[in-house]
Amino acid sequence: MTKPVIVISRPPTEEVRVAFDDYLDEAGEILFIADLDDSGRAAALANASVLVVQNMRVEFTEEELAGFGHIGLVQALTAGIDHVPFSKLPPDLPVAANPGVYADAMAEHVVAMAYAAGKRLMVEHEEMRAGNFNQFRLNRRMAGMTAAILGFGGVGRATARLLRPLGMAVHAVNRSGETDEEVEFIGTMDDLETVLRAAEIVVIAYSLTRKTRGLIDARALSWMKDDAILINVSRGEIIDQTALYERLTAFPDFTACIDAWWVEPVRHGEFRIEHPFLELPNVVASPHNSAQTGGGLVAPLKQAAENVSRFLAGEAPRFVAGDDEKLN
Repeated sequence: MTKPVIVISRPPTEEVRVAFDDYLDEAGEILFIADLDDSGRAAALANASVLVVQNMRVEFTEEELAGFGHIGLVQALTAGIDHVPFSKLPPDLPVAANPGVYADAMAEHVVAMAYAAGKRLMVEHEEMRAGNFNQFRLNRRMAGMTAAILGFGGVGRATARLLRPLGMAVHAVNRSGETDEEVEFIGTMDDLETVLRAAEIVVIAYSLTRKTRGLIDARALSWMKDDAILINVSRGEIIDQTALYERLTAFPDFTACIDAWWVEPVRHGEFRIEHPFLELPNVVASPHNSAQTGGGLVAPLKQAAENVSRFLAGEAPRFVAGDDEKLN
């Protein structure tokens, strides 16, 4: 019996080859696009049962995307799938995300950003470079703060598990308003105003969907405390860029910790911002690398491979995109 063909778009480093061989060798024939010439690529895509992708927007031509009607599953290696051009794909093609695999690394990044902001580390570093040694400028006591975590999936839960032992209360928001995690409050998006008003720290961990795009607008920002710390490790588009810049310039004690930007090289081909955020002293910035830790590649590959194996064994794949996630 012929094995199903699994086509992988990610460049095949040795680590990637070993991982997929370990997890998928029995499930199907593995082909890496980078190993193929033009005719081999065309043949592989024509015979593929599953595509494993990193960034569909740049990995395939429009003609190729339109011809994927025979494919049974597209499996993303990324947690977010806003790089998938759904409008150019056959409408019934299931696309599975890969959530939660970077959660622990991203939660550490959230905590690091929160403390850098609360302890004024970036500001004081610049002050000392300018020759100002003000030992008596107050920074903030982090224990006792309330953290609002918007989006309580893998990243949100991992963040809560780090913050609560540090003495912070966690108010979480998710779709169901329910969780097995130990939190002080759990609600839905209907509770957004209540949660934002109570928080000293606000963590954006939502996926980008039709409902979350632009969720943190001028009105939502106005509900936050004047000295709140806003941390975004998800997607820039969840926050209104102009509204955030105006909030930061109007309230100098308000801090934005930005890891996820609006236009980024991997997703859009360039880094671009509409306002000079990087010139503001109340911004802590990183280049959307919260998930990039040493040795962090295997877990995403394993989870994606397990989902592919599940599909090829005749079971329903997990994490398939719903209509609200089909943005493009």
